[in-house]
Amino acid sequence: MFTSIAGRAVVVTGATRGIGKGIARVFAGAGARVLVVGRDAEAAKATVAELSDAGAEVSSVLADVARREDCQRIAATAAERLGGIDVLCANAGIFPERRLVDMTDEDLAQVFGTNLTGCVLSVQACIPALARSGRGRVILTSSITGPITGFPGWSHYGASKAGQLGFMRTVAIELAPSGITVNAVLPGNVLTEGLADLGEDYIRQMTAAIPLRRLGTVEEIGHAALFLASDEAGFITGQTIVVDGGQVLPESPDAVDPG
Repeated sequence: MFTSIAGRAVVVTGATRGIGKGIARVFAGAGARVLVVGRDAEAAKATVAELSDAGAEVSSVLADVARREDCQRIAATAAERLGGIDVLCANAGIFPERRLVDMTDEDLAQVFGTNLTGCVLSVQACIPALARSGRGRVILTSSITGPITGFPGWSHYGASKAGQLGFMRTVAIELAPSGITVNAVLPGNVLTEGLADLGEDYIRQMTAAIPLRRLGTVEEIGHAALFLASDEAGFITGQTIVVDGGQVLPESPDAVDPG
């Protein structure tokens, strides 16, 4: 049995919906004290109410991780409310579809600002608290798209997610002397509000490409993050866990044909 993380202070960015909300739900269910970070006040309020109803200690802070001052405020809020930070789940991310031929400077700035710069800034702001914890954990939400696979319309997204892993590997070395581990979860296709917005045809296409013949759940990503935050994962750093139902394995669609 894993050592309990009950009472530990956990910050989850991009936690008001989708994978981030699933991560926050899993940590709250394990007894952690969770700070939910998001940009939508109503969504943050609803998330806190939902998770608190289950008996967890949950609060929220509104912030844009692409802004240094907001990330510093996240860390300060965690220090004030939770007494520090044991775990940072740097999850905030966006994936607007845009083909390269149509991509604008604004498109690039938006995706890189949230997904990559926001990842860097949120980790940077939380370093002092994570070091004081003595068991600091950073878990990044990357993706199979970019580091392993590609998909038309998401070249900027893929580049940002691959960039997170380059960042992770060096930062894992830099923060190791402080006892902080830095790892990443790479989700495949997970059923979220954002994925649902892409339509039923897209969902059927993606499901057919997965050997387990279903999409992942946000809680399954959360459980991978929970493992990386555990004491038992204390000697793992600079590594990735792919959570995709085997999606990256087939050489061709024929390989997952049940016939």
